[in-house]
Amino acid sequence: KGKGKGKGKGEEKEWQPMTKLGRLVKDQKIESIEDIYLHSLPIKEYQIIDCFFQPGTLKDEVMKIHPVQKMTSAGQTNRFVCFVLVGDMQGHIGLGSKMSKEVATAIRGGIIAAKLALIPVRRGYWGSKLGSPHTTPMKVHGKCGSVRVRLVPAPRGTGIVGSPVMKKMLGFAGVADAFSCTCGHSRTTENFMKATFEALRATYAYLTPDLWKETKFVKPPLQEHTDYLSQTKEVTVA
Repeated sequence: KGKGKGKGKGEEKEWQPMTKLGRLVKDQKIESIEDIYLHSLPIKEYQIIDCFFQPGTLKDEVMKIHPVQKMTSAGQTNRFVCFVLVGDMQGHIGLGSKMSKEVATAIRGGIIAAKLALIPVRRGYWGSKLGSPHTTPMKVHGKCGSVRVRLVPAPRGTGIVGSPVMKKMLGFAGVADAFSCTCGHSRTTENFMKATFEALRATYAYLTPDLWKETKFVKPPLQEHTDYLSQTKEVTVA
C-alpha cells in the first residue's frame, strides 16, 4: 500500500481524552457546555463539543472554498482554503478554516476547527418580553480587516436584513430578526464572516442591568473535581 496509507480507515477509534477537561466531559462530570463557557476553559478537543450535542443537532455548512498558490522552484503548488460554519440554531455558532492540498481534507479540518471555536450567542428582545428571545439583545459591532459589521435589534417578524452570508450565519446562531450595517470591502467573504462572528461574540461581552444581580461564585470544574482527576490519572512508564 505504501507509507501505510488507507490502513484502519473502517473502524472508528474510541476517544481517549488528552486533557483534564476532556476526561471530565467523557466521565460526565460536567453537565452542560455552559459550565465550560462560564469559567472560560479552553476547549482543545473537538470530541468535547460532540459529547454535549446530540448527533444531527450541530449542523455544518461549507461557506467558501478558494484555491491559493505558492511559487516554488519546481513550479506552482496549489492548496485549498476552506471556511466552515457550524451551529445548532439555538444560540451556539462556530467558524473555522483549514488549508490543505485536498478539498475533502480541508473540509474535515474546517469542521473540527469550527467546533473548537464554538461560542455562545446571547439573544434578546426588541420591545416587550413576550415569547422566546428572537433578536440581538443590544447593538453589537465586529470588525476584521477593513470590514466593519454592526447588528441592530429588530422587531419580531422582520427577518434578517442583510446579505445571504449574514442570513446563513445568524440563522445558524438562532437569531431570527436583526438589522445589519456593514462598511469596508465586505465582498471579501472570509473577513465578512469573521467580523459577523466577532459581533455575535460581543453579545455576551456587555453587562446589562438584568445581569447586575450579585454573582454567586462557584468552583471551576477542574478545581471541583481535582481529587477525581488525581485518582483517575494514567501513570505512563517512561
